[in-house]
Formats: sequence, C-alpha cells, structure tokens
Amino acid sequence: MPEALKELRVGNDELVDADHMPAALTAGTLVFGDGATQVFTSDGHTTYTEHGRPSRGDWWVLGDGKFVSFWPPDYQATYVVRWVVEEGVITGLTFTETERGARFEGHYL
Repeated sequence: MPEALKELRVGNDELVDADHMPAALTAGTLVFGDGATQVFTSDGHTTYTEHGRPSRGDWWVLGDGKFVSFWPPDYQATYVVRWVVEEGVITGLTFTETERGARFEGHYL
C-alpha cells in the first residue's frame, strides 16, 4: 500500500471520496492488466504509457467518486473511481467511464 494511503480505512469497491481523490490518484504509478501504466501528479497532469508510448493529459476532481481526464486536443472523459482493497490493504483503483461503461483496474506498483 502506498504510504500516502496507510491511514485510510476504506472497503473494496467503495467510492473514492472527493477529499481522498487527489491522494488516491497521486499515491503511485498504476499498472493495468494490459501492462499500461498511468501516473497522476498533484499539479493536475497525468501520463498514460502504453507499449512504451506516453500520452499526456490533465485531470481534476468532479465530486465524490468522480474525476475528469482531458487528453488534447479534444478527448474528455468522466470516470467513477472505486478502491481496490485486498485483505484490508489498498492495492489499487478501478475506473469506470461514465459514458461508455468501460472499466479499468489499476494496481499500485
């Protein structure tokens, strides 16, 4: 579990509160099932790397359980974010795109 999240007590599949969203997103590199990685920084930027090719975008909190990502020049998506907790330890996050319902699970390195 990333150090920044050690004091949180949350359950698996629980929505990430707006107050905890920045810490959840910036706690560490997230690795997805296909090997892609994503890093969120506290200044509102993000880098998604797939097959060695990085894409840079921006993110911001929309409210409890939701954040928005913007990928220039014109792609924007809203995601519902939930905790992944295994045996009481926060191991990652799930992201479900609100418009299409696509779900992605990332685990902290």
